[in-house]
Amino acid sequence: MANSKRNISITGSTEFSDLLVKEPSTYAAGTKAVKVALQHAFKEMGVVKSLKGLAQMNQKEGFDCPGCAWPDPDKPSKVAEYCENGAKALAEEATNKKVDAAFFKKYSIEEISQWTDYQIGKSGRITEPMVLYPDSIHYEPISWEKAYELVAEHLHQLKEPDEAIFYTSGRSSNEAAFLYGLFIRAFGTNNMPDCSNMCHESSGVALSETLGIGKGSVTLDDFEKAEVVLVIGQNPGTNHPRMLSALQKCKEQGGKVISINPLEEAGLIRFKNPQEVKGLIAGGEALTDIHLQVKINQDVALLKAILIKLAALDQQTKKVFDHEFIQTYTQGYESLLEHLENFDAQELIKQSGVSPALIDQVVELLAHRNRIIICWAMGLTQHKNGVENIKECVNLLLLKGSLGKPGAGTCPVRGHSNVQGDRSVGIVHHASPAFNSAVENVFGFTPPTKAGLDTVHSIKAMHEGKAKVFFALGGNFVSAVSDTKYAADALQNCELTVQVSTKLNRTHTTAGKTALILPTLGRSEFDLKDGKPRFFTVENSMGKVHRSKGMLSPASDNLKSEPEIIGGIADAYFNGNHPVDWLPLSEDYTAIRAKLQEVIAGFKGIEEKSKGSGFYLPNNVRELDFSKLPNGKAQFSICSVPDHHLQEDEFLMMTIRSHDQFNTTIYGMNDRYRGIFNERRVVLMNPKDIEKFDLTPLEIVDLTSNYDNTLRKAENFKIISYNIPQGNIATYFPETNILVPFNHYADKSNTPISKSVVVKILKKE
Repeated sequence: MANSKRNISITGSTEFSDLLVKEPSTYAAGTKAVKVALQHAFKEMGVVKSLKGLAQMNQKEGFDCPGCAWPDPDKPSKVAEYCENGAKALAEEATNKKVDAAFFKKYSIEEISQWTDYQIGKSGRITEPMVLYPDSIHYEPISWEKAYELVAEHLHQLKEPDEAIFYTSGRSSNEAAFLYGLFIRAFGTNNMPDCSNMCHESSGVALSETLGIGKGSVTLDDFEKAEVVLVIGQNPGTNHPRMLSALQKCKEQGGKVISINPLEEAGLIRFKNPQEVKGLIAGGEALTDIHLQVKINQDVALLKAILIKLAALDQQTKKVFDHEFIQTYTQGYESLLEHLENFDAQELIKQSGVSPALIDQVVELLAHRNRIIICWAMGLTQHKNGVENIKECVNLLLLKGSLGKPGAGTCPVRGHSNVQGDRSVGIVHHASPAFNSAVENVFGFTPPTKAGLDTVHSIKAMHEGKAKVFFALGGNFVSAVSDTKYAADALQNCELTVQVSTKLNRTHTTAGKTALILPTLGRSEFDLKDGKPRFFTVENSMGKVHRSKGMLSPASDNLKSEPEIIGGIADAYFNGNHPVDWLPLSEDYTAIRAKLQEVIAGFKGIEEKSKGSGFYLPNNVRELDFSKLPNGKAQFSICSVPDHHLQEDEFLMMTIRSHDQFNTTIYGMNDRYRGIFNERRVVLMNPKDIEKFDLTPLEIVDLTSNYDNTLRKAENFKIISYNIPQGNIATYFPETNILVPFNHYADKSNTPISKSVVVKILKKE
C-alpha cells in the first residue's frame, strides 16, 4: 500500500492491543464522565491550564468548543458548559506535547505512517512551518515567506485554475472561511470540497428541495416545548453529549423521546446529568420512551409504514393530520397518499426489522401530538438514498404541521463546530449568481461561474492527474474520506499538497511530491495583533452566530491564524496585482466582517450582534415562508424503499465512532458505553450470525467489499457479539473506510455510502 517513491502505509499498525469486552453501559455521563474528562485534560495540559481552559469554553466571552456544533443556551451559561468529549477536544488541541523540527528529523513519514491514527494524533502540536521536498521522507523547517512563495509558484505553474483543489474543514471560523472562499474565487475556481460533502450534504439537498433552506429549523428552546422528539440515526451520548440536557428538559416538561437506530446507545437509555445532584448520586433521567431497532438503511421502510398507519387513522377522524397546514403551506399531499397506497404496511414493517407492537405505540404517540422535532445525523445521510431518508422525515413533519411553531421542526445535528458556518459564508462548490454578483460589487473582480468539484470528484480528479495541487484548511482528509487507498494514491499524485493544521495526522504522511504543513492557532489560544486580542465568529447547529475568543497561550510563537495564512498566500500569488489588498484585510477581522455583511445580507450588523449569546441568521421555515419553492409551497416527496440484494454470505456494514473519538481524532482506545476497551479493530455482530457462520467471539477475521469488480480488503478485526440486527455489522472509522468505494454515493448529494457498505467476513487461514 505505497507509492513508487515513498513506502507509506495507509492503515498503520494492525496489531492488537489487550481487548477487553464488558456489558454495554445503561447510562451516559454521570461522575464517571467528569472523572474521565478531567483525566484527559490533566494528562495533556496539566492541572492549571486545564482548569483555565475549561472555565472559558462555551462561555459568552470565552471560546467555542473545538468539538461539535451543539448550541450554547441563550440563557447565562453554567460554570461548566461542556461535556466529556468537549473536554477531550480541548485537551487534544491545547496539549503540551510538541511536534517540532527535531521530531521530524527523528521520524520519517514512512515510519510515522506505520503508527496507528491514535499514535499519530498523540504526537502533539505542530510548532513551525514544515516542508517535504520530492524524494525526501523527512519534513524540514521552512520560513513563512518561503512557504507562501512555494504555494504561489505551484499555483502559477498550473495550466488552469481548476487543476487546484481547496478543501475546508468545519473547524474554520466564519472570517477564515469567507476569506478563503474569496481567495479561491479570485484565483479562478469553484473547486471547494468541504467536510459537509461527507456528512450532511444529503440533509442540505433534501431540506433545500422540500423546505427552501439547507439547515434545520428548530432552536434549543424548542426542545422544552416539544411533545415528541424523534432521534434517528444519531448517537448523541458520544457525538453530541450536551444534546442529552435538551432531551432531559423535553422529558421534564412531559415530552416523549423515540430513538430509531440499529444500535441501542447508552446516551439515549438514561442520562446522569453531572450538573445536577440526581445525576451525580441518583439514577438520572430515563430518556428514550420507545426504541425502534431498525435494520441498517431501512428507515424509509419504517417511516413509510408509520405514515400509512397514520393516514388510515386520519381517514377515520380527519384529526391526525393538520389539514389546514397542508392546504395552506404544502404541495403534493394527494400524490403522497396515492404513493402510500402502493405499499403493504406489514411488508414494510417486516423489512424494517422492527416489532409491529412498538410501531403501533409510536403511531399512537404521533397521532395525538403535533409539536414534533426530528433529529438526525450520519445514520440517515450516508447512504445511496440519503436524500430520500431526510425527505421522508420531512413528509411526516408536513403531515403533522410540525414546522414554524414552538417545539416543532427539523434538526440535522451537525458535527464539527462551524461546518454550517462555512457554508453560510460561501464555501460551496456550486456557483451562485447572486453570491457572485455581490462579490463582484464589493471586491471588484468577477468570480468563476463554472461549478466546481465536490469531495468525491476532487479525489477522482487528483487520482487521474487532472488536479495537481491540493490545499486543505484544516482536517485529516485521507482518514475522513471514503476509499482510503484510492484517496491516498490521489494525494500522492499531486505536485503539491498543503495542509493548514494544528496537529499531526495521517494525511501528512500521504503527501504530494512536495508538501507543506502550515501550523495555525487553535480555537482556545490567544489571537493577538499589536498586543490586542482578536475574536472570530462561528455558527452553531441551529443557525446562531456568536463570538469566540481564545484564552490560552499559543503552543508556539511561530503560529499564524488561518486568515493570516490565507492572506499571506494570496498576497504572494497576486503580488499586488489584484483589487483586494489581501494582507491588511487578513489581519483585520473587523474589516473581514464588514465585507462579509456587504456580501451576505443575513450577516448585517455582525460586529455588534455577535456579542453575548449572538444572533440567528434568517430562516424561512421558522417564518413559514416557502416563496422560493415551486408554487410557493413546501414540497411533499415520493421516496423509494431501498433494497440491497444481499447474498447469503454478505452483510450490510455501517461505520461508527467510538466514545473516545470525534470525527477522525482518536482521543483514546476505549468505547466505554459499548463496553469495548483497548481496541478499535473490532466487528460488532449479532450472536446468531456468529453462530450461523461458524465464527466465535474474539475470532480474528478480514473484511472485504467488492464494488465494480474492485476488491477492497481490511485486515485483522476481532468479532464482538453485540445487540445489532441480523445481517448487519458495525465497525469503527477510519479503520474500515478502506472498504467504502469512492464512486458509490448518495443520489444528488454525492455523500459516501459509509453507513451501508456490502461486505463479506473472511475467516483467517
